[in-house]
Amino acid sequence: MLTFDDLKGSRVELVFGEQELEARHVLVVLKHDGKWLLTTHTIRGVEFPGGKAEPGETIEDAAAREVMEETGVTVTNLEKFAEYVVYTDPPFCKAVFTADFVDLDIHAERFETEGALWLTDDELDNCDTLSFHMKDKGMKEIRNWVEQHAK
Repeated sequence: MLTFDDLKGSRVELVFGEQELEARHVLVVLKHDGKWLLTTHTIRGVEFPGGKAEPGETIEDAAAREVMEETGVTVTNLEKFAEYVVYTDPPFCKAVFTADFVDLDIHAERFETEGALWLTDDELDNCDTLSFHMKDKGMKEIRNWVEQHAK
């Protein structure tokens, strides 16, 4: 488990492996053909796709839906590999997934984002418009996990 404070001062725990926490938020970290799938949120900046599960929706369905809504990308083989717990008031838990790329629909309707943004490691490391979420210690560990466990 990695514990740190995010850039807004909230305590965060990043736990790899299967946990028993009730996650209702999702984050999907996908690398395809040497590039990371990101999106540009209209307020926060460049970040991995993610969001909240809707009532009655499974966390896996939420992950696939959020990727489609934010990037136009269809994914398959979702694999939950970590949980990212943020101790705000109230605390919340993000289920962190990786997945396989299936297709990109450049005409898909986007919600709060500018669509798919594919960046290499170097481009991501040097991006000056990253969301604050992307700048914490946990994101480097998450990227490392995906790199080491890529299919």
